Amino acid sequence: MAGLSQLPEPVVRPALVVISGLPGTGKSYFGQRLARRWPFVVLESDALRRTLYPSPDYSPQESWRLFKAVHLLIERLLEKGVSVILDATNLAERHREYLYSIAERRDVRLVLVRVEAPPEVVRQRLKARVETAQANSEADWGVYRKMRPSLERISRKHYAVDTSRDITPVLDKIIREVRK
Repeated sequence: MAGLSQLPEPVVRPALVVISGLPGTGKSYFGQRLARRWPFVVLESDALRRTLYPSPDYSPQESWRLFKAVHLLIERLLEKGVSVILDATNLAERHREYLYSIAERRDVRLVLVRVEAPPEVVRQRLKARVETAQANSEADWGVYRKMRPSLERISRKHYAVDTSRDITPVLDKIIREVRK
């Protein structure tokens, strides 16, 4: 949330970058790397959840309230000309559809990114995350396995990136797209 105190300069046509992926696939890593290359505000759902709910229960009601606030924040930032990266699992197409409608209503550039990594890499990342307790997310291997069947195909044009490899080519393509 500290990033919201100093918003980047507004632009004529801001962009909304929606990052989707299972826990441990590298969504936050990808979003942070992208934000170093262009003036974005990064909205990380795990950090926002912890801000709104210091002891989150991850209930459907809590998630509904969280994403209602996230969507409102996205709308307000885009309205001010501020480009936004949404870092959240965004696994279901029905949830992404609301983000699509925000982009269409605001006439902003919409960039969709599916982040993935091989399961063994994810397992190691999640194990390290739990051991160091440094991430905003509390997701572990069990959560990853539970969520994996709910991963739905993105119906629109999107970038797919394996964060166990060099992500620079995809970052370059996205920066070119938002500069158009």
